Amino acid sequence: MQRNILQAVSFQVLHRRFFKKHHVRVRFAPSPTGYLHLGGLRTALYNYLFARSQQGAFILRIEDTDQTRIVPGAMKKLQDDLSWAGIISDEDPIRGGPLGPYIQSGRLELYQKQVLKLLDNGSAYYCFCTEQRLALIKNEALRCRQVPKYDNRCRHYSKDEVKEMLKKNLTYCVRFKLPSTPESFHDMVYGDILHDISKTEGDPVIIKSDGYPTYHFANVVDDHFMEISHVLRGVEWQVSTSKHIMLYKAFGWDPPAYGHLPLILNTDRSKLSKRQSDIDIESFRKQGIFPLALVNYVISAGGGGFHREEEDQILYSYEELIKKFDISKIKLSSGKLMPEKLLEFNKLEITNLLKDEENHSFLIERVKRLVQEAFPEQRNDGSLQLDDHHIITTLKWAQNRICNLNDLVKAQLAFLWIVPVSAASTKQIECSDAIKLLNAELVEMDVNNYKTDWIGPYLRNFADNKGIPFAALMKNLRSILSGAKDGPPVAEMMEILGKDRTLLRLRRFVS
Repeated sequence: MQRNILQAVSFQVLHRRFFKKHHVRVRFAPSPTGYLHLGGLRTALYNYLFARSQQGAFILRIEDTDQTRIVPGAMKKLQDDLSWAGIISDEDPIRGGPLGPYIQSGRLELYQKQVLKLLDNGSAYYCFCTEQRLALIKNEALRCRQVPKYDNRCRHYSKDEVKEMLKKNLTYCVRFKLPSTPESFHDMVYGDILHDISKTEGDPVIIKSDGYPTYHFANVVDDHFMEISHVLRGVEWQVSTSKHIMLYKAFGWDPPAYGHLPLILNTDRSKLSKRQSDIDIESFRKQGIFPLALVNYVISAGGGGFHREEEDQILYSYEELIKKFDISKIKLSSGKLMPEKLLEFNKLEITNLLKDEENHSFLIERVKRLVQEAFPEQRNDGSLQLDDHHIITTLKWAQNRICNLNDLVKAQLAFLWIVPVSAASTKQIECSDAIKLLNAELVEMDVNNYKTDWIGPYLRNFADNKGIPFAALMKNLRSILSGAKDGPPVAEMMEILGKDRTLLRLRRFVS
């Protein structure tokens, strides 16, 4: 599915005929060195919304130049998580596109060709310094309490000296000559920015000794040849942008517009880290969080970027998010995650999905899978109560009581799906005679619509009339109906089970 470099170049001529000069093209370019987490999701989401709001294109590019840190399966998982979240790219490694390949390791020929241009115009040079020499420079700087940086020694070799060292087949990398004058730029979010990077680092490596480009070089080359018009990325990359613009100027290319997004912080205001397993998108999927709930959660964590007329917590659809997105509304301050909001968003999504009957089949299958996984023994004997009507009725009853579908299979709600095994050991149960009478009365009652508004008062009157403690009656009924000590009120249990299932469980006790 990937095209080689020669095919990609030929496509560019055709591509430019169909895309206007100022057509918005943005990209999300993760590295497969770990799994997608909330920070990466926010970056991808803002790029996606910006592209859609401007009728532009959203590109997914995999930056795998650091081959030593690649996690097996990470690239496929990144794409799966983005698709799950509803962030669909126009061009990517799977769909392809006119300016691919969309994996950097498939673009090495292009990088080798472009670095020759910088070597020829004097903007780059071969560096033959060994790892030992670089380590000595670093250690000496640290000993003198200075900022460790390369001393640019190889920059000053003559052409003849370079030729001689190349003839000897010495190991080398290629470095970019940092201009002595700082490069300022206008950040779409933070305004005018100036970083004098020469104070903190020497000439950076752009092609490593293994022939692979460094992040900075490949990033610039790919953004240019993929015709990226705007770059939206985390503020941690802002310090590198001056370097990227210097590379653009060395090539004689026009740089894209840059905008940097503020940090998202944990609840304790610490930075998010890839090492946190609880912020991986996969962890939210396993928790039963819906995609739209997670997207709204990320947006609510700070950063702005949206026109908001309401103060209350509202679950915005993708259409609404695209319509409301405004890059000028992005805030400068860092945002903080508030997990309680995520649960509220998820509860809203469950309610919204239930309102539309077209979603019911999806919800039914989702609940069936959850229940079967939670109760494998009953799954094998076929005793699980999983008819479609019962599932939808249960969801409507539970929508204001649960925050995600996984709550439906917790111990206190297991009675919804399985007949409690405790019924066989209820000979010693209190109020047994009263429960037999209750069963007889309920059988004779011509009421199919079990609702708590009459069941609650009816049970209390029954206890009073029979002269038994109401609390004792409820305790024993709970045991018969659910086999659990805790859970919803007994009247609610009877409502959600319905007449037939309630009487079935009472009859098991009576018999």
